[in-house]
Amino acid sequence: MSREVISTPNGPAAVGPYSQAIKANGFVFVSGQLGLVPETKQFAGDTVAAQTEQVLKNISAILQAAGSSMAQVVKVTVLLADMAAFAEMNAVYATFFPNDPPARVTFAVKGLPLNGLVEIEVMALA
Repeated sequence: MSREVISTPNGPAAVGPYSQAIKANGFVFVSGQLGLVPETKQFAGDTVAAQTEQVLKNISAILQAAGSSMAQVVKVTVLLADMAAFAEMNAVYATFFPNDPPARVTFAVKGLPLNGLVEIEVMALA
């Protein structure tokens, strides 16, 4: 059984005691990502669309650092600060998974770290 910590400057640094991702036994488990621009540590914008796009860019960079890609994603968990923003998130999300999208669940939550509007975690094949 192998376990490797994945870290890249192309994704935002962890804001707590967790890794950007862990690669283990043929899978990559990416921690929940916010719409933070890695270079500035600021949100990409104040809309769900802008933050969703940045979240998925961050996830893509982390997966690339692990030797994987968005095409290898098998499961996604989306957390929204407001379920009314589902359609806005979904429109951006669809552009990152145009064919054979992964399994997904979406929850509305009371709050997200740093008052983000969306947080997404994924599991992918390594």
